[in-house]
Amino acid sequence: MPGAYRVESNTFDQGSLEDVAFRNPDGSLVLLVLNSGGTAAFNIGWAGKYASYKLAGGAVATFRWSSPAMPH
Repeated sequence: MPGAYRVESNTFDQGSLEDVAFRNPDGSLVLLVLNSGGTAAFNIGWAGKYASYKLAGGAVATFRWSSPAMPH
C-alpha cells in the first residue's frame, strides 16, 4: 500500500524463513513470510493473540491485521 513503512524484519539461516512486517497508513499491519527451505511450521504472535501456520518450501504467505478501532 502506498505510504506503508517497514516496522520489523527477520532473516534466519539460508534455506529457512524470512519475514518483513509493514504498517499501512490506515494502521493495519502486514506480515510477509518467505520459506526458502523445506516445509516449515511457525507461530505468529501479535497483541496477545497467537496462530500457528505451516508453509510449503519455496512459498510466500501474507498475513494482515486490521487497525484497532478508534475511540469515538
